[in-house]
Amino acid sequence: MKKIFILTGETSGDKLASKVISKIKEKFNEIEYLSVGGNYLNSLGIRSIFNLKEITYIGFTSVILNLLKIKKKIDYTVDEIIRFNPDILFSVDSPDFTLRVAERIKKINPQIKTIHYVAPQVWVWREGRVKKFKNFLDHILLLFNFEKKYFDKENINNTFVGHPLVEKQNFQKTDISNLIDTSKKIISVFPGSRVSELKLLLPILIKSINLLSNKFKSLQFIFHSTLENKDFIKKFISKYNIENIDVISDDKIKDQILSKSIFAISKSGTISLEICSHKIPSIIIYKMNFINFMIVKFLVKIRFANIINIINNKEIIPELIQNECNPDEIYKSVTYLLKNPKMMKDQIDQCQKTLDEIKSKTSSAEEAARVVLSYLT
Repeated sequence: MKKIFILTGETSGDKLASKVISKIKEKFNEIEYLSVGGNYLNSLGIRSIFNLKEITYIGFTSVILNLLKIKKKIDYTVDEIIRFNPDILFSVDSPDFTLRVAERIKKINPQIKTIHYVAPQVWVWREGRVKKFKNFLDHILLLFNFEKKYFDKENINNTFVGHPLVEKQNFQKTDISNLIDTSKKIISVFPGSRVSELKLLLPILIKSINLLSNKFKSLQFIFHSTLENKDFIKKFISKYNIENIDVISDDKIKDQILSKSIFAISKSGTISLEICSHKIPSIIIYKMNFINFMIVKFLVKIRFANIINIINNKEIIPELIQNECNPDEIYKSVTYLLKNPKMMKDQIDQCQKTLDEIKSKTSSAEEAARVVLSYLT
C-alpha cells in the first residue's frame, strides 16, 4: 500500500491539506496516511502525531523564545516520518517548520518524494532561499502565477494550481436566523487564527466596535474564528458586555454570514481573498510587537501587506498597519467607506479583476491532487 505523510504547521494549512487529500481519496483510495495536522485532517480519519497547537508560533521573537521546543518537535517529526517511511512527504505552508523537516527527510532518505503546497513568499523577502529548495524539494505547488519565474530560474519543478480562496464554493444553505439578528447589518471580523495575534488585535477591535456601534446603531459584528480559538475569543469579549457581537466557528455558516455582510475588517492574510471573492468591501489591519516590526521592516522588499495590493502595486484595499492599527483609525476608515458606496464598489470591481488572474482551470485542490498522484504512479 502506498503511503503519504501530510505535514502542516497551522490551521489554514490543515484546511488546505484536507481539501487536497479529499480529492486524492476520490481518485485513489489505497493509501495509508499519517500527519501533523488538526481538526480538518482528523475529520478525514487521518491521525496526527501531536496537537497542531504545539507548534503554532508567530513572529521572530516568539520563534526565538521557543527555539528549543521547535527543535524538539522537528526532531520528533523527522523520526516519525522516517519510521512511517512514506512514498510522499506532502508539506503545506508554514515553511519555517515544514521545510526544515522536509530538508532533513531528504538527506536521510532521498527516495521519499517531497512536494510542497503554498510556496514561501520569496517575492517578499529572502529570495535567495530558492537555491536551497532545489536540494530537497521534488515539486512545489504555486498559488500565484507570478511566482513561477522564481522557481523556473532555478529549474525547480513547479505547477501553478491557483488560489483556493478565490474559487466559487457551493455550500449547503443553513438557517442562520436563530444565530444572528437579521434586522441588523453585518460586519464580519477576522481577527486571525493564532493566539498571539488575538492577544494583540482583540483589544483594538473591541474598542473600534464600541466607536462604530455608537455611530451606527444597526450594526452586528460577527467574529469568524477557528474552532480551537472560539472559546478564547468569547471569553475575551464577555469581559466587555457588548450585545451586538457574536462569534462563529462553523465553516457551514461562515460563508453565508460573510455573503450577507456589508463590510469586513480583516487581519492581514490570505483570508482577504475569500472576502474579495464574496464581493465584500473591507479594510486590512495588522499589528506586531515592536521588535518583530523593526525586523520585518528591515527585511521585506514590498510596499504593501495585502496580496491584492501587492499584485497591483497600489493600495486598493486600505491597510492599517502597526501604529495606524488603532481604534480611532479603524473607526475612521470603516466610517469613511460606509458613507461612500462608490468607493466600496470601485474596491470590489478592482478586486474582482485581480481575482480572475489567480484562478486555476479547475480547482486548486484538484490541480494539487493531480500532481501528488503523478508521483505515486
